[in-house]
Amino acid sequence: MTTLEVEIAVTTPRGAAVAAAAGADRVELCSALEVGGITPSAALLRLAVETGVGVHALVRNRPGDFVYDADDVRCMAEDAAFAASVGAAGIVVGALTPDGGLDRPALERIVGAARDVDPLVHLTFHRAIDHTADPAGLLDALSALGFRRVLTSGGASAACDGVAVLEAMVARGSGVEIMAGGGVLPGQIARLAEAGVAAVHLSAKTRAAAREGAWVSLGSSSTDAAADTHFVTDESVVRDAVARAAAARG
Repeated sequence: MTTLEVEIAVTTPRGAAVAAAAGADRVELCSALEVGGITPSAALLRLAVETGVGVHALVRNRPGDFVYDADDVRCMAEDAAFAASVGAAGIVVGALTPDGGLDRPALERIVGAARDVDPLVHLTFHRAIDHTADPAGLLDALSALGFRRVLTSGGASAACDGVAVLEAMVARGSGVEIMAGGGVLPGQIARLAEAGVAAVHLSAKTRAAAREGAWVSLGSSSTDAAADTHFVTDESVVRDAVARAAAARG
């Protein structure tokens, strides 16, 4: 049986180190998991790479949809090149046309910028694919663009609800690895493994404890100090996921 890989989404160098120590195969580094993740800062990226774990940097300059204008694409191309220049093992990116197709010119520019720096940089197409009508039908085109992996929930809000599409994507035989992600919990890994995916992706996060003292809203949606905190990587959740992945393909 092949190994089912585990990728952990992290937002700090500490999170990257915790994920690696707990047995994760790699991390996706981003900021602002609360909005689905955006590009990490230069310092964050440099320090995460220094931990020694394989860092795949999210390249997404803003939250919201995946239809980008020329300024967005220029920004992401420069971010992709920077990620490659500081030793990121891969970049994670996606771009769509208004009608839900692949934005090939945007992808070619962003991918090209990274590969001009590191021709071997690993390419993952992220969950923008879940905003398309036929995720499986796009895999051959993504392969032609150089993408090695697709992160997808199978077009559902959560991967455990998109198993039928995940199975169809695996059956396509495009050569692009299918990584199940989107609301994944360790207890769901065995079912996702049955779909034939090559990897699972989860945030393995827990909310940091609120600090004592005065609290004033700074314009977030949080209504009190207990909710107005940040997320950290939970080592116990990572270890559970790694163990379940090993058992699923053991």
